[in-house]
Amino acid sequence: MSALNRVPSLMARAGTASALTLAAVSGSVVVPGAASEAAAASHASKALKIAASKKGSPYRWGATGPHRFDCSGLTLYSFKKAGKKLPRTAAQQYNKTSRVSAKSRRTGDLVFFHSGSSVYHVGIYAGKNRIWHAPKTGAVVRLERIWSSSVWYGRVK
Repeated sequence: MSALNRVPSLMARAGTASALTLAAVSGSVVVPGAASEAAAASHASKALKIAASKKGSPYRWGATGPHRFDCSGLTLYSFKKAGKKLPRTAAQQYNKTSRVSAKSRRTGDLVFFHSGSSVYHVGIYAGKNRIWHAPKTGAVVRLERIWSSSVWYGRVK
């Protein structure tokens, strides 16, 4: 039985205690949006681990894994394995995410590099101003510091 079902009898015994106080004491607080935020964080955490597991995989333009990746191919692959669907390109992925400020960014958020209004690169935020990404031809998937201030952050819904 949930705390909400017990509240009337508890209220009678508790006198002036509020229903919210009683629900909190019993450990059954309902916070709007908390479940969906927790699920999003879980998917982001999984995607980050999957991207990290691809360390050293060669860059290949247009590749979506599992052994070679371009930047958006790595994010697409990582989130797909974590249970979330993303579009193919960095710009399409930007348009599909919820905007997040730099101050509110969390590990697992996407980091979009842009020139003006055009998104040209994407990686997965790993914390401490670093991203997992597939940088360019001749390079491999790696953890690297964010090198530009021309970035936007997006959270996969």
